Amino acid sequence: MDIAASLPDALSLAASLAVGLLIGLERGWHKRELSEGGRVAGLRTFALTGLLGGLLASLPDAFGGWPLFSGFLGLSLLLAVAYREDVRISRDLSITTAVAMLTTLVLGALAARGAIALALAAAVIVAILLDLKPTLHGWLRLIEHRELTAALQLLVLSVVILPNLPNAGFGPYGALNPYALWWAVVLIAGLSLAGHLAMRLTGSERGILWTGILGGLASSTAATVALARRAREQPSLAGITVAGILAACGVMFFRMAILIGMIQPALLQTFGLALSLTGLVLLLLSVWTWHRQSRMAPLDGSIAPIKPFDLGTALGFGVFLAMMAILVPAAKQWFGASGIYLLSAISGLADVDAIVISLARMHASDGLTTATAVIALGLATLSNMMVKAAIAWTTGGTAVGWQVCKGYALAMLIGTIVVLVSIAA
Repeated sequence: MDIAASLPDALSLAASLAVGLLIGLERGWHKRELSEGGRVAGLRTFALTGLLGGLLASLPDAFGGWPLFSGFLGLSLLLAVAYREDVRISRDLSITTAVAMLTTLVLGALAARGAIALALAAAVIVAILLDLKPTLHGWLRLIEHRELTAALQLLVLSVVILPNLPNAGFGPYGALNPYALWWAVVLIAGLSLAGHLAMRLTGSERGILWTGILGGLASSTAATVALARRAREQPSLAGITVAGILAACGVMFFRMAILIGMIQPALLQTFGLALSLTGLVLLLLSVWTWHRQSRMAPLDGSIAPIKPFDLGTALGFGVFLAMMAILVPAAKQWFGASGIYLLSAISGLADVDAIVISLARMHASDGLTTATAVIALGLATLSNMMVKAAIAWTTGGTAVGWQVCKGYALAMLIGTIVVLVSIAA
């Protein structure tokens, strides 16, 4: 017998056995309290199932795939009978163990066919999924219907619609690129959903500062409204809500940097440092304010998480983004740089994301100089912060508004100095 020639087959069968042992270890431990013979399958049965899959797949090619198919069918029938008896005795309707055993048979065959690394990796993942049952079910209980809907809609936006859109310019100025516009919508929706889920997982009641930080990832304006309302309802928390509002705006600057970096990274060479420093200053101010005020007011209290992006909001943002894509080059053609500055300032009153994306795209196509893009971005940011400061003042009161305005002014001053130095350099 040629030992060297049979060595690969032996290694493949050993991998098939290892697949069964990996999955069987978890299943056996999970039902370890049951008496011998009281469970459908344990460590030994899973190990034998993996080895069986390897042996069936190792039969001569003349048999084709019939041995493996017959083994899969026979095991399925056997598991069906065992499942029926198990349900009758234990009233447990779960078919997880049966599905895991069929998966073990297939992975054992895959290992015997030479895909050892893939089969073992899949077996590890299967074992982890089986072991994480309490955690996964706990997550399901935490998920709200609107969050599930938002996640599914995001998948529709990114997986179903985006790949089928043309990547070419249409309409006036060739500014309407369906793929690029929709990709930006997906990016914004993803960031918003991530911020909402982060708030839900950490619990906004654990700290108003976290509400601002995570809420700013979803929508700094919405976070400002929520926190300012909280300050109006409970004046003793006014100082702490200032920290949350500053944090929300600070995160907005890093969010802008992410958008620019994804669309036109070259623009970050001039504007990136200013965005980062401005955001960092606001975050430092928020932490300092929080530490100073937390000694004088309780930190607990529920604040509703920021709503995730839904399909209607996404479509509305897409329309607004398309309008900005046309208006920016139109403003440049009709009024020059002054038109872009005016449009940026007006757009920033409603939303900063759309104008940021439009300016970054236009800069990427060499339709806008770096200096013009940076000034326009600065004006959009300034008008957006003025709106949030007005919201904080009118909704949260003078004490909140005045502290927010001082924080905004200091951060914007530092950012402006950095921008001017960058442009001069």
